[in-house]
Amino acid sequence: MNQDRPGAPQQPGNRWYDNDAGPLVRPYAMTGGRTRPGPAGAYFDLIALITLDENAPRYDETALGPEHRALIELCRIDTQSVAELAAGADLPVGVVRVLLGDLLELGCITVSRPVPPAQLPDEKILREVINGLRAL
Repeated sequence: MNQDRPGAPQQPGNRWYDNDAGPLVRPYAMTGGRTRPGPAGAYFDLIALITLDENAPRYDETALGPEHRALIELCRIDTQSVAELAAGADLPVGVVRVLLGDLLELGCITVSRPVPPAQLPDEKILREVINGLRAL
């Protein structure tokens, strides 16, 4: 078989992935082996909203990795959830959480937590308000 042809199966002793895999970087390489975000112990729910802090102190972009910069660029567009950032950056959610912890420590982002369901108005009350408005 021709080993130079794209998509050709690899023989033992050659590369361990096929040509369609593209560049491979292990998640632990992106996070420096960390599995939890920062020493602050921040936790990022999948639906936590991440906003770029416009009043953040200037930081050295060369000190940030390409994945950090990708998340910052995604946040420049609009406020996004952790899940949306993971999808937009094409990174595992665990990696995104660690990288967001770094950005939070640098003061680059702010995190908004969703309202807990226990603090939301009761559905019965909302229905009564809607019925009252319709009656007007």
